[in-house]
Amino acid sequence: MFSSALKSLTSNISANYTVSSTPTSISGAWKVYDGKKKSTGKAVSVFIFDRKLLEPLSGGLSRGSGGSSLRKLHDEVIARIKKEANLLARLRHPSILELAEPIEDTRSGGLMFATEPITASLAGILQEKDDQERAGGVAARPSRFVIEEADGQKRRRELEIDELEIQKGLLQISQGLEFLHESAGLVHGNLTPQAIYVNVKSDWKIAGFGFAGPPDDSRGQSTMAPLSLSEAIYHDPRLPRSIQLDLEYTSPDFAMDNNISTSADMFSLGLLLLALYNAPHTSPIKANSNLSTYKKLFSSSSTTPSINNNFLSSRPLPSDLKSAVLPRLITRRPAQRMNAREFQQSAFFDNLLVSSIRFLDALPAKTSNEKSQFMRGLPKILDQFPKSVLDKKVLPALLDETKDRELLSLILQNVFKIIQTLPSGQRAMSDKILPQLRETFINGAKAGPAERDTVKEAGLAVVLENMALIGDNCNGKEFKDYMLPMIILGLESPTHAVVDKSLGCLPTILSTLDFSSIKNELFPTVASVFSKTSSLGLKVRGLEAFSILCGGSKSDNADLEDDLDGAMTDTKKTKANNSTVLDKYTVQEKVVPLLKAMKTKEPAVMMAALAVFKQVGKIADTEFLAMEALPILWSFSLGPLLNLQQFQAFMDLIKALSSRIEQEQIRKLKEISSTSNRSMDPVNTKDLMNMGSTNGLPNGNEDVGENDFERLVLGKKIANGTNTDMLGEALQPQAQPQSQQPGFSWHSQPLTTVPRHSTAALNPQSRTITPDQSLGAFTSLSPATTPTNTYSNPMSNGINSFTPMQPSKPSPWPSIPAHQSVQYQHQPPTFSISQPPQQSQATNAFSNFSIAPPPSTGIQRLGISTLTNAPMPPPSKAPQQKKSGLDAYESLL
Repeated sequence: MFSSALKSLTSNISANYTVSSTPTSISGAWKVYDGKKKSTGKAVSVFIFDRKLLEPLSGGLSRGSGGSSLRKLHDEVIARIKKEANLLARLRHPSILELAEPIEDTRSGGLMFATEPITASLAGILQEKDDQERAGGVAARPSRFVIEEADGQKRRRELEIDELEIQKGLLQISQGLEFLHESAGLVHGNLTPQAIYVNVKSDWKIAGFGFAGPPDDSRGQSTMAPLSLSEAIYHDPRLPRSIQLDLEYTSPDFAMDNNISTSADMFSLGLLLLALYNAPHTSPIKANSNLSTYKKLFSSSSTTPSINNNFLSSRPLPSDLKSAVLPRLITRRPAQRMNAREFQQSAFFDNLLVSSIRFLDALPAKTSNEKSQFMRGLPKILDQFPKSVLDKKVLPALLDETKDRELLSLILQNVFKIIQTLPSGQRAMSDKILPQLRETFINGAKAGPAERDTVKEAGLAVVLENMALIGDNCNGKEFKDYMLPMIILGLESPTHAVVDKSLGCLPTILSTLDFSSIKNELFPTVASVFSKTSSLGLKVRGLEAFSILCGGSKSDNADLEDDLDGAMTDTKKTKANNSTVLDKYTVQEKVVPLLKAMKTKEPAVMMAALAVFKQVGKIADTEFLAMEALPILWSFSLGPLLNLQQFQAFMDLIKALSSRIEQEQIRKLKEISSTSNRSMDPVNTKDLMNMGSTNGLPNGNEDVGENDFERLVLGKKIANGTNTDMLGEALQPQAQPQSQQPGFSWHSQPLTTVPRHSTAALNPQSRTITPDQSLGAFTSLSPATTPTNTYSNPMSNGINSFTPMQPSKPSPWPSIPAHQSVQYQHQPPTFSISQPPQQSQATNAFSNFSIAPPPSTGIQRLGISTLTNAPMPPPSKAPQQKKSGLDAYESLL
């Protein structure tokens, strides 16, 4: 129970709405704050009345009988204020301020209620105009009101009080008065600038019904008590002027005749009209809230507004207003005044712009034919409307009619023309147009392609035609959320014209969308349309789209404009897209296969494909171009329908790509060659070949040192006395050879050195050779390894000359001088397949043996010769030995 009681004391507006901290305007007894509903985010204006407004003027009259009368007076004021809010809840009309939340008490004892969002009261706008004029500013400059949103953000609202705005506002006020007088049966009683509010749509709304009541001649039974004029017309100094009847806008019917009639509101309307044109913007009647002064002013013709004194206006009045309207409003006799309906039909509103606004207000009640004619003629006069009227009046009215599918295309044409006219259409685009477009096209297209509303296709085409304008007036996130689904919807349309327009708007949208949206959402849809369509025009347009997606521009395909319809069109040059939209993988794996799968060979399609390949050539790898792109280009270039110029265009691209491939391949090979040369430098090569010299094979690339050459030629020793071979390595002293037992081996047995004078007698086939110490400098000779196995690889110049070596006794001399010749005893075996074995020499201590010699062809290719290559002589006659090695070199010298 306690919680329910606490809830009853809690303000509904305070609990459910976020209210700004500072008021946006002050009108009469009310401070107006901007608010927003927490659950829905709907904007409202919160009116708050503070009881403290009544306290300062009470002074010391709060005691005794005076205090009780003052409390009674305060109670009457509170009842009058509550009456104002309660009448707003009862009266529903476009020209009457709309109530959002009913009036309620605040914790401090005040009152509050919420209405539709407003910008300011008419009194506040006129006051700002006066301040601008007194400061020497331009009166025609728009009034600027800085308001604070419920979330703390501040922004500026602009209002223009020009001729059309005045006419439109007065027309709306008169419509509201007509409703009050004829439908509600009420008299407003206090129609002043404080009682008129301008909402965010720039519509004028009537409020301030504190002194409203039924007229004296009311025929029906009214539940509202009549107005007590005897109390209302007298000014009480104990109360603020803002909560009392304003005599400066009051009709003499009230103040002098004590008569309540609807014509009294028309007199007040005339004074209000004069205040709009006057300078300062006030009423021409200066009664200063004094009834006696008021009566005195109307007792003299010079102080009474009339046509003779220009209605006491300090500025010239419009001729129609001065001659036909004001004389029938500001007149002493109520019967001579026009009513609200007649005022709407006066010559003051007889112009094209006001009539267009009136037609727009009554548009829902018009026929389809009338709506269509109006929408076709509206673009001709849109430039004549003030910008504020277009933004706040015409544009919202047109967007409300987008639910009419038959007129959708005409309505959208006017909408986008208004955006072009406005100096800054970004706010209107974001707040009004984009949400309405999504509601019209996207939310209604969820049924599927089979159930699409084809009537809306014309409207969708208008949106696609103005895609550049939309992109310029919204940010990237808004464009992706609102417009990308509409572009995809257009690409999936069964109407070819809509698909063509969707593909044609790609150059203008790619700079707005991000890469992920283009690759994952836009490109698959374009590829699907291209692969499925049978229309030649859509094929060409799809290829143009691919070219743009690969980094091209629309100007790259300008020469294709006359391939389909035969007429050259003047295309605008668009800025080239310097960056590739799609990545290399998508281009190579998705775009090129689509081109390869094309079956048609029409020249228009082929040339559009050529433009795509030009962009592919800038992106793809050279290997891909060589293996995939060039074969396709050759296939396309040989199409039977291409002319000479078109074929040459293909050949130019083929040559350019081939040249690029060639240059790239040459560059790669040069890099590989330079890397190989660095790894095969002379130092590394020498070390590598020296590793092979350990096998007893000489390195033909070795450089023979100067000392080695002199020692070889002159037979001298090097200075340090160290024996070296041809590789420059020091020779180890030869050890005394040991006798070995005969055994089967591929290697020849060690030889025995004998004195020179006895070698010829022992072995007539032996020859004189230079010792190993001196032979080491010849590159064609094998360096000696060890004394025990000097000829590890016996070879011959021919197959028949292969003779295995026999073991010999150790030499009795420890060393042999370099200038002496040494004969090695050569004991060849006598076993042979082709001839009988020979008798062994007496010096051979072992039995002879031999095996078939290995082929010498493979070894001869190496260019290797041995020290013991001697041809085997026949039994009858020894052949003449061919000189080799040092013998050949000595014979040369």
